[in-house]
Amino acid sequence: MARWGITVEGPLVSWTDVFDAGSSDDIDVVLDVGFGAGEALVELAETCPSEPVVGIDVHTPGIAAVLEAIESRGLRNVRVVDGDVLDFIGRIPDGSLSAIRVFFPDPWPKQRQRGRRLIRPDAVAQLVPPLRPGGALQLATDAADYAAQMQSVCDAHPALRGGVVGRPPWRPATRFEQRGIDEGRLPVDLLYIASDSSPSDSSSALR
Repeated sequence: MARWGITVEGPLVSWTDVFDAGSSDDIDVVLDVGFGAGEALVELAETCPSEPVVGIDVHTPGIAAVLEAIESRGLRNVRVVDGDVLDFIGRIPDGSLSAIRVFFPDPWPKQRQRGRRLIRPDAVAQLVPPLRPGGALQLATDAADYAAQMQSVCDAHPALRGGVVGRPPWRPATRFEQRGIDEGRLPVDLLYIASDSSPSDSSSALR
């Protein structure tokens, strides 16, 4: 973590410094939220070695697995944050991310737990500003009611346009996803693109 980690608290990050990008002023950084065991993050990082990825999670074994992969597979395009994304989001400059991935977040299935779901209005309001215009919010879940909630919440955000899409061929299948399929839960993918309108601009031409 001393070499490949980013602390949750601190000043705004400079992605060019974090990824040793030299004099480049504009790099396409992806934020991978809740990467779990790290399978998808590692596979995508290997497939796209020029794409800088910041993975954030609180799952210690998954963090350890990703750090091990960085070292053993030479994944110099990956950095890791041990913590909650909503605690870290304040360190990310507005308009600096090309994509945010939230694949199979905890569905918190019990009714009393629903307020803990990540894709909810107040959290999405914090996730959108770091996306650059044209940046993507990529979501996936195998909880049908959560998929409906994701769509409702994102549809209501004035700077997002999109909805349910077919399963992206580039999204790696994980053991977690396969277990859900085996148990009869089908994954739903959603894709939203951020406009260059302020979230407070209800008169957006894209609305």
